[in-house]
Amino acid sequence: MTEPGQDPATEPDPATEPAPATEPAPAAEPASAAGRASAAGPAPAAGRDSATSPAAPASGPAPRRRGRPSRAAEENGPGARARILEAARDQFAERGYDKASVRGIARAAGVDPALVHHYFGSKDEVFAAAVEVSFEPATVVPAIVSGPRDRIGERLARFFIGVWENPASRAPLLAIVRSALTHEAAAAVLRTFVLRRLLERIAAELDVPDPKFRAELAASHMIGIAILRYVIRVEPLASADPEEIVAQVAPSLQRYLTES
Repeated sequence: MTEPGQDPATEPDPATEPAPATEPAPAAEPASAAGRASAAGPAPAAGRDSATSPAAPASGPAPRRRGRPSRAAEENGPGARARILEAARDQFAERGYDKASVRGIARAAGVDPALVHHYFGSKDEVFAAAVEVSFEPATVVPAIVSGPRDRIGERLARFFIGVWENPASRAPLLAIVRSALTHEAAAAVLRTFVLRRLLERIAAELDVPDPKFRAELAASHMIGIAILRYVIRVEPLASADPEEIVAQVAPSLQRYLTES
C-alpha cells in the first residue's frame, strides 16, 4: 500500500531485497567419554566373563591346617609311634622334663611335631606314655600278685630292679626321678604310675588293711634305692649285684604288703 505523497516507483520491493545474513551454527563439540561409550552401545556387565570362564588354579601350596596331621604325616614311616616313644625316653633322660620339648622329641624321631600331638597330646602325656612303657602295669600287676603269697616281696623287688637295670626303661625313670622334686607334672606321673597304677593295685589285690599306706611304704623303699644306686651312684650300692639287692630288699617289701 502506497502512502499519500509517495512515489510508487521508489517503494522497495520485498522480493528484491537481500535476505538478512544468518549467523553460522556453532561447531559440534567432541563427544565426552561417557557419551562415546553410550554411543558405542552398553558396556559388558562386570564379572560376566569371570562367571562363564573356569577359575584359575590357585598358585602355591595349600595353607597348612592345625590339629590332626595329614594321612601322609600319620604314615611317616613304619613304627612312627614307637620311634616317638623311644625319642621321648632319650630326650627326657638327657635333658630332663623342663628342657625337653615336643619339637625336640619330633626332631629326634624324624617326624612332624603335629604327629606327636596327634598320638599323645601334650608334653605331659607323651612323658606319661614313655614311663608307662617301662612299667606296663596291666601285665605286671597280675604277674606279681599271682603265685605264692609268701614270695610276693621277692617278685616285686626283682621286677623293680630289673626295670632299672634295663637301659631302655631306665632312661625315662631317671628323668622322672630327677624332675619330680622340682616339677609338679613329673611328680604327678610318678604318683600315677609307681603308686596308683602299680603298688596300690598290688596292695589292693592282696586284701590287707591300709593298702595305700602300705604301697607308699614300699614305694619309699624302692625309690630310695633307685636314687642312691642309679642317680647319685653311692658306693657300694651302685656296683652291687642286682640279685644281692633283691635278697636284701624282698623281706621288707614282703612285710609292708602282707603282714597285718
